[in-house]
Amino acid sequence: MAKSPTLRRRRLSRRLRELREAKGYTSAHVTAEAKRLGKGRWSRGKLTRIENNEWLRPSVTDVEALLDIYEVTDPAEREAYARLTREARQAGWWVGYKDVLGAGTYVGLELEAERIRTYEALVVPGLLQTEEYARAIIRGHGVADESTVERRVEARMARKQILALPSGPRIWAIIDEAALRKIPDDIREAQIRYLLDVQRPELRVQVLPDSAGLHPATAGSFSILDFPEDPSVVYLEAVMSQLFYEDPVEIAHCEVVYDHVHAAALSVPDSRVFLETLI
Repeated sequence: MAKSPTLRRRRLSRRLRELREAKGYTSAHVTAEAKRLGKGRWSRGKLTRIENNEWLRPSVTDVEALLDIYEVTDPAEREAYARLTREARQAGWWVGYKDVLGAGTYVGLELEAERIRTYEALVVPGLLQTEEYARAIIRGHGVADESTVERRVEARMARKQILALPSGPRIWAIIDEAALRKIPDDIREAQIRYLLDVQRPELRVQVLPDSAGLHPATAGSFSILDFPEDPSVVYLEAVMSQLFYEDPVEIAHCEVVYDHVHAAALSVPDSRVFLETLI
């Protein structure tokens, strides 16, 4: 499976922060030491940006300077950090779609997730969309230029490569009945048929019916991404931004919300029956 530079950058940032905290150093102290060593260009706030994963291509020189300051001398450990830095500097496939995906942060995390739990209130999850439905969704968002529409559809279909990977994520999607009712009539059967056909032991779909009434996720859609070696991430997509939550308390709260929605949804077999009635 392809490695995600997005996840590698996140891991590198976290590990460098943990090294500093283990030493009990302040950011100001580390910055002063880095300047004294004369490795790379260090300015106020640079270390904070590094530790907050606000970098695009990590500098090998910067990482080496930090390892010197934190007294990481073991050759094998330093090589592991060097390898992680090189992997974090690589470009993901989504760079070719930067015009429609932006930084592609979510796509980069999605690529290497071990499990994805998602609740969608108004649309079918992106990984489970057909081309026709994706095209209708993008046009519905107000994109009028057809070349842009097709670029976005192409990028969305490229994301689905992870569904064919042997080590791809386990996906558990809960889709609100409202999202299914909003599928245009002329493409509804094909989209719902796809939801039925794509399911397998590691990919399950549940329907949250209108009869469930008010529930803890009425605030909106969200996804929880779990990783084999890294902390989980909660993702929310707003009109003008993408939000990522990594604080353990926030993640725990979202997991409770998801569990409540999961319990209120139809079972997987009953969801299949419900989907079949729609077509």
